[in-house]
Amino acid sequence: MFYLSRIEHTFRMPPCLLNLPIEEAIKGELEKLFLDKVIAKLGLCVSVYDIKSIEGGFIFPSDGAATYTVVFRVVMFRPFAGEIITAKLKESNATGLRLSLGFFDDIYIPANLFPKPSCFTPDPDKKDKGTWEWQYINPDVDGSQDKYFIDGSDEINFRVHSVSYPPIPIEQPKEAKPFAPMVITGLIDGDGLGPLSWWGSEEDEDEQTMEEEQTEEP
Repeated sequence: MFYLSRIEHTFRMPPCLLNLPIEEAIKGELEKLFLDKVIAKLGLCVSVYDIKSIEGGFIFPSDGAATYTVVFRVVMFRPFAGEIITAKLKESNATGLRLSLGFFDDIYIPANLFPKPSCFTPDPDKKDKGTWEWQYINPDVDGSQDKYFIDGSDEINFRVHSVSYPPIPIEQPKEAKPFAPMVITGLIDGDGLGPLSWWGSEEDEDEQTMEEEQTEEP
């Protein structure tokens, strides 16, 4: 999920920062330039890890700023296909789910990657919003149907299906959603995927059994 990437970058150091220790000033400028930015094929930059080398410091004619070439490493968020991640529900509509990790919100689970059969129930009080449910057919109980809801009450496990880096649009309609430079598409069709409450743990089942036994005692 997280990787170290080595980058070389040349930039101007504003004169107002030349009174600071050079590494401190350069790291601050690198954080302004790269933190929370997406670099295609590398991912989302979450931290400047260290600085490997600093060269230059030249001041060109008619320019009061020094120019440096810096080699540094950054921590990048870049999930791989097949990785399982836990996130929280951010949005639910007829096309699917949108999930969030807190620092990254462009995670989408399209309806065709839900467990089947699943259905969507619109919320009459919220435009284009609603609740998804998995209608599980239980083969052990004469094909009875159990309903498992995705209501945002607990975290959701999903498997990364793909990671894409859409090209920056030249023009974007006013009604379009904000451009996302990196999009993660996930799926929740599989054992252990979906809301954590769908599966529970053996410890929870054991505790429930103990409570039932204690209730039955006279």
